[in-house]
Amino acid sequence: MVFSSLSFLFRFLPLFLAVYYILPVKYRNLCLFLGSILFYAFGEPVYVVLIICSLLFNYSMGLLMGEYARKRALRIALLLFTLSINFGLLLFFKYSDFLIDNINLCSRLYFHNEASLSGLKLGLPLGISFYTFQISSYIIDVYYKKYPAEKNLLSVGVYLCMFPQLIAGPIITYPELSSDIKHRTYSKILFEDGLQIFILGLGSKVILANRIGILWHDLQTIGYDSLTTPLAWMGAFAYTFQLYFDFYGYSLMAVGLGKMLGFKLPNNFDHPYLSYSMTDFFRKWHMTLGRWFREYIYIPLGGNRKGGLRTICNLLFVWLLTGFWHGASWNFVLWGVVVGILIILEKFIWGGFLKKHRLISFLYMTFLVPLTWSLFAITNIANIKVFFCRLFHIGFQSTLLNTDNLLAYIKTFGFLFVCCLLCMTYLPDRLFHKYRKKPLGILAILAIFWISVYFLANSINNPFLYFRF
Repeated sequence: MVFSSLSFLFRFLPLFLAVYYILPVKYRNLCLFLGSILFYAFGEPVYVVLIICSLLFNYSMGLLMGEYARKRALRIALLLFTLSINFGLLLFFKYSDFLIDNINLCSRLYFHNEASLSGLKLGLPLGISFYTFQISSYIIDVYYKKYPAEKNLLSVGVYLCMFPQLIAGPIITYPELSSDIKHRTYSKILFEDGLQIFILGLGSKVILANRIGILWHDLQTIGYDSLTTPLAWMGAFAYTFQLYFDFYGYSLMAVGLGKMLGFKLPNNFDHPYLSYSMTDFFRKWHMTLGRWFREYIYIPLGGNRKGGLRTICNLLFVWLLTGFWHGASWNFVLWGVVVGILIILEKFIWGGFLKKHRLISFLYMTFLVPLTWSLFAITNIANIKVFFCRLFHIGFQSTLLNTDNLLAYIKTFGFLFVCCLLCMTYLPDRLFHKYRKKPLGILAILAIFWISVYFLANSINNPFLYFRF
């Protein structure tokens, strides 16, 4: 079940909210936990057992670390064992077929062995990349004694399984939620604010991301080798907007739902497409994931405190992991390495120049962001090569698409591109905060909701892109 579905909007959510607010406050955590498990079961009934086992296992390991607080060697052993189980499950479900495919490829190329291993063909448990990182942050922080292990199993269950952020984040540390889990504030104003934020996220996803995504889907159907250079760039920008408004929309809905339930979830985006560099971009894009890699990988490796060469190695390693985290495919690894190299070059060579010259930095980011997201979007390396040849008009003379086709796409999607350009700026936020309590603002929010419902009722394809990561 996804937030942008009619079953969620008109069945699950109203029923859950009714039960949640009818119950006395002391039972609401239990209601939230059970409702979250039910929500997960709608999308992935087979793997409900997996997330419950992860909860029980990590809860128990946290208590053991607290019990043996003075025995450092035992605590280290418990930490390593817990993390090996957490990430071992993630690797098994997400990367086993990738590993098998590459073993088969190496066997054919280097040993001329045509025999191959069979893939496991396991379905990827929804949200496993997100909830593995989240519960692992809890275990690591307990190990470092940033806070004591939580003794209330239900509190840890709500932290891990709360449905607004279970499937695709944001990735939250336990202190960010612990006080709200135990004592949170409920009010009509907070509920209304959360509902409005949820609707804005719904509109971002359904009206912008889904609609602009049709263009990228059409170009994939046509085939990369049949694209003209202008149409290839148009497609790259379309995917750039689709990815942003898809995940930004989900994050807004998560924050809005959290507020409706009495929780304050962290924002995951801060207008990244207005950034002056790739470094600045990834401080503002998927901020909770960036924070996780910074706090639990980059800083423990030494960060930038041990000289330039060590900093370069640390950055490359973190971005290699970031790329691999996003998917079991070489294009994600390539994307991570390319982004890591760009960030290193900015750090040591031209980052200061970009910060001082905003026009140049604007052109720089306008050029680079669609290129890097193209690596992210196209999973086949051979297709990436073809698409980049089309982007830069390399190695081909003519295509099946002519100027008339380009003009037809501009006519169909031009207004949507303008809307996306406006909505990536600060303007929508300013208008929202200025008019959200006024009749005109309320009417606009209602219009966004019902237009979204209309598109949902008449659409076939409505996945969240980040669900596959």
